[in-house]
Amino acid sequence: MEIEDFEGTTPELKLEEYFLGKTKAWGIFEDRFGNLRREFTVDIEGTWDGKTLTLVEDFLYSDGETDQRIWKITKTAENTYVGEADDIIGKAQGRAVGKALNWNYEFMLKMKDSELKVRFDDWFYLQSKDVLINKADVTKFGIQLGRATIFFQRVSSQAVKAPSADDGSSADAGDSDRGRGQEAA
Repeated sequence: MEIEDFEGTTPELKLEEYFLGKTKAWGIFEDRFGNLRREFTVDIEGTWDGKTLTLVEDFLYSDGETDQRIWKITKTAENTYVGEADDIIGKAQGRAVGKALNWNYEFMLKMKDSELKVRFDDWFYLQSKDVLINKADVTKFGIQLGRATIFFQRVSSQAVKAPSADDGSSADAGDSDRGRGQEAA
């Protein structure tokens, strides 16, 4: 698959728009045999200064471990991005076309009492203005070690209008979405 395959697809993904404000994510990591190894949730706060997107990501893993990553992502051209974070080796490179973004970088993966330098090949797919899906293949020397799958939802989309007599909606529908994230953790 090539990023150009997404030319003309919608909705169009612009990181600086999607991640502006608060976003919630739910994810899993599977080893190369498809065995579930980790589950996690992420609370993300994004700010944009006109050139750089700053993402503060607070991770909560199902075993109780917590972690924080702070990304500084610079928009270098209309559809290209370069990102940096403390555990990223060098710079992440990304290109968005239509509804997709392909993002590549090397990363120091924590494994029990050691760290392993791995490569991430991330594909993001914008499903609606509020829902984004990410799959990331993790490799070492070209051999797949595993895959992360993450679902993002903009928290602002969870604001629910007051119920009206004709639509039967519930004012606490957004609260049930937030509760699901706690169950995954």
